[in-house]
Amino acid sequence: MTFDRPSPLFAGCAQPAHRLALLACAVLVLASLAACSPSVGQGGPGGASGPGGMPAPEVAVLTVTAQAQPVEMEYTGQTAGSRETEVRARVAGILQKRVYTEGSAVKAGAVLFQIDPANFQTQVASTEAAVAVAQAKLNQAQRDQARLAPLVVEKAISQKEFDDSKSAFESAEASLKQMQAQAREARLNLGYASVVAPISGTTGTASKSDGSLVTAGDSLLTTIVQTNPMYVNFSVSEADLLRLTAQMKSGQLSVPGAAAGTRAAGTARSGSLGFSVGLKLADGSLFAQKGKLNFVSEKVNPNTGSFDVRAEVPNPDGSLRPGQFVRVLLGGASRANTLAVPQRAVIDSPFGKMVFVVNKDDKLEPRPVQLDGWTQGNWIVTKGVQSGERVLVDGFIKAHDPGMTVKPVPYVPGTAPSAMPPAPSEGKSPAAPANSASAATK
Repeated sequence: MTFDRPSPLFAGCAQPAHRLALLACAVLVLASLAACSPSVGQGGPGGASGPGGMPAPEVAVLTVTAQAQPVEMEYTGQTAGSRETEVRARVAGILQKRVYTEGSAVKAGAVLFQIDPANFQTQVASTEAAVAVAQAKLNQAQRDQARLAPLVVEKAISQKEFDDSKSAFESAEASLKQMQAQAREARLNLGYASVVAPISGTTGTASKSDGSLVTAGDSLLTTIVQTNPMYVNFSVSEADLLRLTAQMKSGQLSVPGAAAGTRAAGTARSGSLGFSVGLKLADGSLFAQKGKLNFVSEKVNPNTGSFDVRAEVPNPDGSLRPGQFVRVLLGGASRANTLAVPQRAVIDSPFGKMVFVVNKDDKLEPRPVQLDGWTQGNWIVTKGVQSGERVLVDGFIKAHDPGMTVKPVPYVPGTAPSAMPPAPSEGKSPAAPANSASAATK
């Protein structure tokens, strides 16, 4: 059939403004003709077995087999430092200088700020002098008591005089201890004039500049975050946790190396700590380091309705920063006797998820399926397909009618889906290319 000249049927569509309508009309006519002809691959005059019939379309199929399947779960998480602390001054005074470089990595104990120590040095000297005075009074009281001890035995003095000397000695001893404590406090304050890093990590910006007054109520100087290892906080829904618990109790789900002492063995709270943790960054790349879970909350977070979970991930080069949003990939577990099909084998229908099964007669059968999770690019199928059946993966454009006969070939993972129509039989003209319709309107 050609469209060199508009037929009377499409005479009203010959103008350029109606070319799109002409194309639509042509498609409807061809579809009607096709509907009236015998189905492809069904035998008869127009079928694969008929004279000059179109061959059965070639499709890629996968024979599903029940086997242990790795289990992966994906959640949205946010990074945080494994240790985050505020650096505060422990004494009041004038901030003399900032010693560190903002944003640099520091070790625990490194000096970050210096507060003017003059006043504290004076206090140390004063308390040390008070200690010396108290020590002298104690020595005097000790000598008096030693001198009076033999006299009270000989009844040369009264018992009261001896008791008074003994009380004076004890009082002097207590005063010395008090002065020594004040001297230690003064030395501590002098040491606190040098503000040091309480932990190792990366420093933040300084909240006070040199010459500022530091008081007890306004003592924050900077912050330090430890970024190696890094924490990743995320949430696991209650439904996921219940499903994991049921699968682990039944033995269907196994997690090698799971910690068995947190709660009763076989529960999700103990077993989930054995999951390996991978991170997918904002640009879609995978973080090089793998981590592990180190905390699963015992209660539901009332704000999110889910369980708070935390992972610990090595970050030796500091490429992860606190506050980043990442995709958390939980792996390391496996489900026994599980069927899985590629993602593109599952299609949406008005009745839910479904696949096409190629039966022993190489005919298509639609099957509604039930899915339960995702693993390495495949859907886990729990109902609708049996082990050993062949599932259509590639070729939906060529073969999508129930009962249609197809030519199945093994599916090779990693190959692109084919959208080309089947090759025509000998003696038949090749199908017009997609752009021929537009040419027909000219």
